[in-house]
This record gives sequence, C-alpha cells and structure tokens, in this order.
Amino acid sequence: MSVPDLSFLDPAAQRSAPPAPTPATPCDASLVAELERQNKVLRYSQAVAESACERFETLFARVPLALMVLDEHDMVVQANSMAQRSFQPGERDRPLTALMPFVRAQDAQRVRAAFAQAAEQGHSEAKEVVFPIGEGTWITGDLHITRIEAPQSDGPPRPQFLCAVIDQGPLLAERQALRQRNEQLHASEQRLAAVIDAAFDAILCVDRNQRITVFNPTAAALFECPAGDALGSKLERFLPDVVLAQRGPHEMRARTAGGKELSVEVGVAFEHHAQGESTTVFARDLSGRKKAEAQRSALEAQLREAHKMQAMGTLAGGIAHDFNNILGAILGNLELAKADCAPGSPVRDSLLEIDQAARRARDLVRQILTFSRNDPPRRAAVALADVVHDTGRLLRVSLPPAIALHMQLPAGLPPILADATQAEQALLNLCTNAVYAIGAQRGSIHVEASTVRPDQRLIKRLGLACSDYVALSVRDSGPGMDAATQERIFEPFFTTKPVGQGTGLGLAVVHGVMRTHEGAVDVHSAPGQGSRFTLYFPLAPQGTPAAQPLQTAPEPVAPSAPGAALHRKRHVMYVDDDPALVNLMQRLLRREGYEVSGHTDPHAATAALRADPWAYDLLVTDYSMPGFCGVDLVRTARRIRPDLPVALASGYITAEIEQAALAEGARALIHKPDDLQELCATVRRLVGGNDTP
Repeated sequence: MSVPDLSFLDPAAQRSAPPAPTPATPCDASLVAELERQNKVLRYSQAVAESACERFETLFARVPLALMVLDEHDMVVQANSMAQRSFQPGERDRPLTALMPFVRAQDAQRVRAAFAQAAEQGHSEAKEVVFPIGEGTWITGDLHITRIEAPQSDGPPRPQFLCAVIDQGPLLAERQALRQRNEQLHASEQRLAAVIDAAFDAILCVDRNQRITVFNPTAAALFECPAGDALGSKLERFLPDVVLAQRGPHEMRARTAGGKELSVEVGVAFEHHAQGESTTVFARDLSGRKKAEAQRSALEAQLREAHKMQAMGTLAGGIAHDFNNILGAILGNLELAKADCAPGSPVRDSLLEIDQAARRARDLVRQILTFSRNDPPRRAAVALADVVHDTGRLLRVSLPPAIALHMQLPAGLPPILADATQAEQALLNLCTNAVYAIGAQRGSIHVEASTVRPDQRLIKRLGLACSDYVALSVRDSGPGMDAATQERIFEPFFTTKPVGQGTGLGLAVVHGVMRTHEGAVDVHSAPGQGSRFTLYFPLAPQGTPAAQPLQTAPEPVAPSAPGAALHRKRHVMYVDDDPALVNLMQRLLRREGYEVSGHTDPHAATAALRADPWAYDLLVTDYSMPGFCGVDLVRTARRIRPDLPVALASGYITAEIEQAALAEGARALIHKPDDLQELCATVRRLVGGNDTP
C-alpha cells in the first residue's frame, strides 16, 4: 500500500512544487473525499464555535448585570459595560482593574471566604456586600462567584472566576420599607392590645362560629372568668341573649362564669378581612350605674324630704308667734276666771275643761316647735339607761294589758351626747306609736340598745358621720307598713289614725330631735312583719360635762330714782304687739301687786322709757313685733338705763336668739305660752321682791 500524498494540505508546498500528474487510483479518490468531509465538519465546528463566542460576548456585554472575570490574583480580566458603568461612573473614578479595592472593609473577609469557597467547590455567594464607589456613593449587592477554567497555550488551564454583582439597593429599600411597615404594624398591634387590655369596657372578639378569640382583663373581671378559660368558648356562655345583628347599644342580660346574673349594655362591631369576618362585642357593666342612679334617687328623695321638712319648720315657726299669743291670752284669762269663780260652781267646771283643752293645744305647739327648731339642743353626757327606764315607768302606767314591754340594755353602755328631755320624748313617741300600731291585738314591744359603727352604705343613706353611735331600737309586733307609708311617716301632720285620734306629729318630732342631735332615725318595716325604728345617738366625748340650766343670780335692785320712796309698788313695763296679751298681763300682774304699763308699739315704749328711765323696775318685751325686734329694744333699754332688768319673751327661741339676747344683757328668756305661776315667779325673781303684799 502506497503512502498517501498530503502535500495538498500545505499550500506553501504546493506553490513551490506543483505536483506531477500521477495516475489516479481508486484508493486515492476515496481518501480525498474523506479528508474533504472532515475539513467541512471542522470548518462547521469552527463557525459554530465562533458564533457561540460572539453570542457569549454579546450576552456578556449586554446582560443588565455587572459581570466580570477575575483571575486568581483578583485582577479583572474582562468586565462588561454594566460593570464598568457601575464601578466607574465617572472618568475621575477609580478604574475597575481589581475587585477587592471596591469592597468595604467590613465585608472584605466575607468576600475572600466566598472566593476560597468558589475555588474549592466551584461556586459561592456573599450577600449584601457594600462596594463604595466614590464619596457618598456605593453599591449594595449580592456577589455570585463561579470558577471557570481558562485554557493556556503553554500549559494546563488556569482557574478564573466569573463574578456577577446583583444590585440589591432597590430590593433592600423595599425590604427596609417592608420591615418598617412590619414594625409599625407590630407597634400598632401592641398599642391596640394595650388599649384593649386597659379598656373600661369588656371586649370580646368572636369568629364566624361565635367562638371567643379575644377576652380582655375587664371582661375577665366582669364575667369572673380567666381569659385562658374563656378563649374558645361560645359567646352565649356569657351573653345568652345576644343578637349580633343588633348594632346599636342596648341593654341586656349577661351571666358570669359562676352563673350570677348581670345587667350590661352591649354594642357590636363587624370587621371584614382576608381570613373572613370577625365580630367585636363591647359590654359595659350597668351595675355601678344602676347603683349610682339608685343612690342619686335616694339622695334626691332625701333632699326633697329635707326641703319639705324645712318648709314645714318655717311654717311652724311662722305660726308659733301668733298661736302662742292666742294660747297665752286664753290660759291667762282662764286663770283669772278660775280665781274669780267660786269653788264648786258649774262655771268653774267648764273653765277647767277649757283649761285642759288649751293646755293640750300648748303641748301641740311645743311639739311643732320641737320639730321646727334648727338650733342645736343643750346636750350633755346622758346615761341612756336612765332615759329608757324613766320612759318605761311612764309607759307601764298606761300600757294595755295585752301588750308586753321588754327592755334589753347591756351593761356598760357609753353615755350619749343628748338632751335628756328630748331623747326621752323621742323614745316615748316611738313607743306610743308602737302601742297604736299593735292596737287591741296581743303583741309586744322590744326596746334594745347597743354600740355600733354604721357601715358606709348606712352612713351615706342616713347622712351620718363616720363614728361610733349608740343604736336605740324600738321593735313592735304590729301589722307593719308598706313602702308608700314609710315614705311619709316623718311628714308633719301625716297620720294613719282616724280623724280626731292623732295629730301626725309624733314621728315628725322624733325626726326633728334626731336631726338636731346630729344623729338619725332609721326604719325597717314590711306588711305583716312589724316595724323597727332605730335611733342613732352620737357618743359623748370623754370629759363632756353635764348641761347646767341657765341661772341668773338676782341682782340688787337700784332705787327707782335718787331720793325716791323705798316703799312703793314695783313698776313693770310689758311690750307686745298683741293687745289681748298686753291686757292680760296688766290684769294678772296688777293682781300680784305690781304697777304695769303696757305697750303694743315698741317705739312708744322706748319713748316712755327714755322720758322717765327710773320709773320702771322691769322690762318684759316680745321678740317678734312688726317692724321691730325685741333684741333691739333690749339693747336700747340697756343704753338708756344699764341696770334695768330686762326679759325677752317668745314662742320660738332659737340658739341664735338666745345668744343675741344674753349678749345684749337680757336677764331671762320666757317661753310663751307659759304657766302664769312660772311667769309671776320669773317676774318676782327679776324685780327682787315686792314691798306691797
């Protein structure tokens, strides 16, 4: 077999030595055809490679990523236009010849570790690497590294690294904004949770199956159920009658975990979201509001009662003056008529009946005044046991045989700060009221006493001070009273007795006595269960002295005038705006041996006293006269003649009147209508005796 001629592959050899024609053989022809086919394949492969290289170069240059090829010494072998624009935006910026000089110092160690990993494993990446470009300019991107092999003509291929820098600036900005939104959302959720937890209303959120998903602390306190136990429960567990379709606030019944009934005000709100629909129920406890409304109603009732009592007291004080003058004239003339009437005369019997009726009227007026007076009584340390025992002795005399009186007083009761007479009157009125309540039936009255400290509810209801009291209660077995009757029992002149059997002042007097004693009266009663009245007397402070009656020592009477005769009738000036009363006093005192000058005009009396001040031994003046006050007359008389004894008379003497009169020099206070014997005794004491028998 001959060696093939391959000289045609060397064009230079062909040009230098053209081949000699040789005879063609079948073997040579087939070899040439094979070589031409191989050359064709080689040229095609080269064209394909060149086309792929062009496409790679085009892609490398136009891809919107910063791409660069680095050798193992960090030198940039190749970089696309995006990398050039990103890392060298200006002509004066640092050229992109190496990558590490562009890496921030804090990220350099991570980047070197990523290149080492790519050299070992073929690829790696470094997240959020900062590449400072110039002053105030930087790129924040993810660096992706892939190891490639670069062929060498004179040796084995050398490793290179294809690097892609994906700019994360916009994504990071969006991520930062998202993080901020998440933080704001989290803060908003925390604020909402804080608002829900601090809300004064019970807040319950339920899902579409009406199962509780939110149960705030107020709800836990209102429904007496821990939140952990309530979550997941049905809403009807606490709000059995709730209608979620009713949006507006409405009152309804609720129930605690223990089954206790509550009254609440409920409002409903609906919320639509991606997960579906949720409902929020707001429940507000109405117990406090209803309690406050009840307390306000009670206070308003007390205020109305106080205004009514004040109006009645003003009315009573207003009529006392004229009524006492009328009674004084009646009683005085009765005494004179009885003195003029022979013993055993039928007229005298009639006068005695009139006298008895007039004295009952006087006692009635005194009860009215006891109720109406706002001035404090003269109180002292009083042993309540003595008051109760004295009242018991009075009661047992007239107590019906079918009614038993039981008194239970513990030993060692502290003394109370009270006016003994008024305290006895209040107790006597309560017992008398109990006797009438029992009536003709068999029954019992229990009088009990104890030391108590009222609770806050009772203090507010009765208007007491927060202190210790002695509670004196009177309990009867009578028929009791309904609520309507209890609301009016302390009204003056209100009575359930038949006409002519009661004045309606007994309990009103009790109320007035306890008011002036800084105490209170409480009543508990129900139809068929009897009644119980409780008087709360304040304790007497330790060392409180007993009240001393007002005593005026008789003063020596100055002579009527210099050189006046010593043996003469004493001269009394009586001043009152009621002519009938002035006429009565003139007749009465003249019978007692006095010379009397009566005046119905205080100005005329002042003029007479000023004209002859030494002619009078005593001045008695009424307190209330039209356009004039008796205290002013006392003051004027003392200025005209300082040593003249002066007495002030009135049917309505308050503490203020008493203090003003005594401050101006009054020697005595005369309550009208008074017994004539007592009046004459007062005159004799102030005048200092009568020389004329």
